[in-house]
Amino acid sequence: MPRIPRHRLAAIAATATVAATLLAAAPAVRADDEVDLSDPTAITAAPDYSCGTIQDSDQATANQLNRVLTGTLNGYMTPYRVSCARAIVRAVQARDLPRRAAVLAVTTSIVETTLRNNPNMEDHDSVGLFQQRASWGSFAQRMDPTWATNAFLNAMLTVSNWQTRPIGEVCQAVQRSAFPERYQPQAADGDRIVAAVFEETVDPGPGNVGIYRQSTHEFHLRRDDGTLIRIGWGTTGDLPVAANWDGGHADNVGIYRPSTNEFHLRGDEGNTIRIKWGTTGDLPISGNWDGGHADNVGIYRPSTNEFHLR
Repeated sequence: MPRIPRHRLAAIAATATVAATLLAAAPAVRADDEVDLSDPTAITAAPDYSCGTIQDSDQATANQLNRVLTGTLNGYMTPYRVSCARAIVRAVQARDLPRRAAVLAVTTSIVETTLRNNPNMEDHDSVGLFQQRASWGSFAQRMDPTWATNAFLNAMLTVSNWQTRPIGEVCQAVQRSAFPERYQPQAADGDRIVAAVFEETVDPGPGNVGIYRQSTHEFHLRRDDGTLIRIGWGTTGDLPVAANWDGGHADNVGIYRPSTNEFHLRGDEGNTIRIKWGTTGDLPISGNWDGGHADNVGIYRPSTNEFHLR
């Protein structure tokens, strides 16, 4: 067998070294040569679409989040990604859905595209923040952050117990991904990102008045336009409470049942939140004493002149 001249061996070795270097530096790809959009460093052929105006404060928000995120986007939040998170959250707020809906949507987008409005159809015909396929809507619709988020929310609202099931389970029920295990690990970061942009809410305006009628166990609540809302809730001996305990735009009603020392709180979707708190003789209170996005409950104990806040 003829020998290869030494100078050719050197050239072959150099070529192999360059090729290895280029492969190491290449963006993450799947086995079928599709770009892996779950990698925050992924480079795609066509640039991402806008999610809306990037605000002057978005760089500071991105910097703040990069100090606290622990999942895929740790160190990779940018003003653009903040703008995409804001677009998702605003679509949720426009429907007066609880904050949890925003966490579900943002968590899903973290996994699907690392909060990028991507048009490249890397996975079959999937595009947009949620990598929705053509069966969801037209290309233009799926690339519209508001439309895409509302499409996600419409599907989410059909998932049983979406308010209480683990975040990852609900995301998977909507997306039907081949990788269902990817969602739950990003849920904590989804919550942190929502917290950073959820505060940009509009002024809800003045409050409204209402009464709780013990004889019929009904709330009679007055709207801004003078019309009345009637809500049956509770039983004999219950005490009324009202606050925003699910993080939506509007306050909710509920009762405190002294006979069992339990709060029975009504959520935006008509669901019941039950919390055991207090003892005989306690009086119910509600308010936002921890600075979070939702109100809390507590009791005042006349026998000891103490507040016990949850």
